[in-house]
Amino acid sequence: MFVMEVEDDLALALVEPKFAPLYLEIVVRERDYLSQWLAWPELAHDEAFFLAFIQRSLQGYAEGKSMTCAMVWQDNVVGNISFNTINTRLKKVEIGYWLSAKYQGNGIVTKSVAKLIEIAFLELAMEKVEISAAVENGASRGVAERLGFAHEGTITRSENLNGRIIDHAIYGLSRTAWRVNRD
Repeated sequence: MFVMEVEDDLALALVEPKFAPLYLEIVVRERDYLSQWLAWPELAHDEAFFLAFIQRSLQGYAEGKSMTCAMVWQDNVVGNISFNTINTRLKKVEIGYWLSAKYQGNGIVTKSVAKLIEIAFLELAMEKVEISAAVENGASRGVAERLGFAHEGTITRSENLNGRIIDHAIYGLSRTAWRVNRD
C-alpha cells in the first residue's frame, strides 16, 4: 500500500480495493449529510460502486492524470482527497475532498490539503492549485481560505446537485503565493 504520512495520526493512502467496504460504510451512515455537497452518494448503494470508482482512480493515477487517496486518521478511513485532475500542460492541479461528519473539527482536511499542495509544488512542479466549493459550503471554503488560497471568482449555476442548482466559489493558490505564505 502506498501511504504518505501527514502527521502522527494522519496519513493519505492511495486508494485500493480493500477501501470499498469502508467507503460504503461511511456513505450508508451519512448519505444525507454527504449529499448536501456531493452528487454521487445518492448512487452509491453497494461495494461495486466503490470498486469501480477505485479502478477508475487507479487508472487515472497510472496515466498521470489524477491521484486519489483515502484520508486515514487514527487507523480509520475517514474520507477521500484527490488531485481530481493533474494538468501538466497548464501546470495546474484541482483538489477535491470529502470527510465523514463524524471526524470533522480535527483539522484532517486542512492538513491533508496542505500535504497535497506540497506534493503539487515540490514533486509535480505545478504552478497552481485550484479548489472549487459550493458557495454555501462554508467548511470547504474555510479550508481554502485557511491555506492562503485567493477567491478567484464564482461560477453561477455550476452544478445540479441532487436537484438543487448551486454556484461554485473557485479558489486558487499559485506557487509564488504558497512560498510567501510558508516563509
